[in-house]
This record gives sequence, structure tokens and C-alpha cells, in this order.
Amino acid sequence: MPIRAVLWDIDDTLFDYTGADTAGLARRLAEEGLDGRYGSPEKALALWREATARHWDRFAAGEVTFRGQRRDRVRDFLGEPAMGDEEADAWFDRYVEHYKAAWTVFPDVVPALDALAGRYRHGVLSNSSSVNQDPKLRALGLRERFEVLVCAAELGVSKPEEAAFHAACEALGLPPGDTAYVGDQPEIDARGARDAGMTAVWLDRGGDRGPAPAGVHRIEGLAQLPEVLAGDTRFGARSAIR
Repeated sequence: MPIRAVLWDIDDTLFDYTGADTAGLARRLAEEGLDGRYGSPEKALALWREATARHWDRFAAGEVTFRGQRRDRVRDFLGEPAMGDEEADAWFDRYVEHYKAAWTVFPDVVPALDALAGRYRHGVLSNSSSVNQDPKLRALGLRERFEVLVCAAELGVSKPEEAAFHAACEALGLPPGDTAYVGDQPEIDARGARDAGMTAVWLDRGGDRGPAPAGVHRIEGLAQLPEVLAGDTRFGARSAIR
């Protein structure tokens, strides 16, 4: 059965999240006079990312609210566990201002969407919230490209759980077998989509993150995506581009 729709991840797939996160954190630390506290911008970003991953996992497990995981990220990163909610919110909100100022779409995104327009339906499945991702897509000029926006915060389940992928397919009114998923994470995105019965496409922009999981297409840029979708053989001989 041919692919009829493409579901997309957002952060570091359509949108340069890493670049914006790096710039936003650096500007926030400079604003607070903390730019030398962590030794280097790279070390600061690594600690911020570790805190983000740790507290996002707690949110995904239902242990904390979306706002709560943001507050705990700030407390953890700054080493101030007793920081009040209002102060943590204010710190994070200032970071968000700088982060938003650095938002940009990867240069291959619009050409890829244009190349696929009219041939496939499109939607988004994100491990964030609609409150966060809908304004982002609108600010980037992409929201109207997608029929549906499905997010973990509203679903109560996140990638790589099959239920998250199936919910996004249901939002499009299509079975998983008719749908491809494109994301930058080999496990959360690609393996999760594969296990949910979808055509899984791992976007490895650097081309240096190792082999694709079995049964997953690997591309190094979105210019390769139209050929993958047109030539998909359900994990046969052309199941990966290396």
C-alpha cells in the first residue's frame, strides 16, 4: 500500500532547536553575569541539556507537570533547589525570549515540503505541547503546511510509545501502514515509528551518528526524502540510505 501521508517531528527536524537553544542559553547567562560560571558555553549547554532530558523524562512519566519540569530544570541547572516557583518561571521565561529570537527553519525544509505538496498529506507529532509548538510553527511560517498537530502533553503519552504514533495516524484518519514518520532521533522517532507499523525515516543531518536501526530509512538531508517515500519497499532492499 503506498504512503499517503507524512508525519513530522519538529525540534531539530523542521526547526533548528539546538541552534536556538545554544544561543538562548548563552544570552541568558550573559544577562545574569553567569557566562563564566560553567567554564565554557559548551559545558553550560551540556549541563542544560542534561537537566532538560532528566526532567523531561519525569514529565513524560507523569511525575511532574509541563510547567513543573521547566521550573525543575532551572533549579537543577543553577544549583538552587529552594528557588521559588515565581523566580524559576521568571528565569525560564527570560531564557525563552532569547531562545525565540534565535528561531530558524533548516534551509532544506521548505523545499522538501514544496516537493511533497499535493502528493502527500502532512501532520506533526511532537513530544512537547500544543501550547508550545503551535505558536512556534506559526512564527516560522509552517503551521498551514500541516493538517494536524498532535502533542504528548495533550495525549498523555509520548514517543516512542506506539500509542503516540497511532494517535497521530488516527488524527489523519489513516492506518499506520499508509503513513511515514520523519524525525531526528534514531530511537525515539525512527525505531518508535517502525515499531508502530509506520515507514520510519531517520534524519541524520550530520551523517555521523552511526547506522540506522534495522528497518529504518536513514537520510542526511530532506532533499533525499521524496525518493525514499516514492521508493519505499516496506523495509526491503532499499530500506536505508547510507
